[in-house]
Amino acid sequence: MYPYLKALHIIFVVTWFAGLFYVPRLLIYIIEANSKPSSERLIIQTQLKIMLNRLWLAITWPSAIITLILGTIVTINGKWYSIIFTNGGIWFQLKIVLVILLYAYHFSLQYLINKTMDEHYPYSAQQIRYWNEIPTLLLFAIVALVVVKQWISFFWMLIGIIFLISLLVVAIRLYKKWRKNK
Repeated sequence: MYPYLKALHIIFVVTWFAGLFYVPRLLIYIIEANSKPSSERLIIQTQLKIMLNRLWLAITWPSAIITLILGTIVTINGKWYSIIFTNGGIWFQLKIVLVILLYAYHFSLQYLINKTMDEHYPYSAQQIRYWNEIPTLLLFAIVALVVVKQWISFFWMLIGIIFLISLLVVAIRLYKKWRKNK
């Protein structure tokens, strides 16, 4: 039974991340539609808000809840809790911290969605583009911790994440320049 629960947990992590990756894109498109003429803006934003609402409520939220439930069950059934306070369990502690940060990110998206639905846009499309990279970084870190489970590898993973952050920032800035020139 444990392998099936673990497989389901991974599947719902994937569907949750699909929502976490795409929701900010929809927010960006909604914000960018503000520069369109009012009739066009209304049509675009109405459709994007419908898509956003469906994705968030039908896929992302349920996946986040099921991921948490299955993750807890897998932790208990796999007896992972028994290593938490051992020397070899530091990776598991770090994973839990990163997962908490991921849920904090999830709740931050809920805040942004609520603001967007009320026609308030506290951040620019460019700022949301940067914010959109947080789940990517957390995904890299969590998967690396779960697969490798060693301190020295964690050090190299941090170096890799810093490099990835640098690449993402450069890519976002290049994309912004490309859009301006287009």
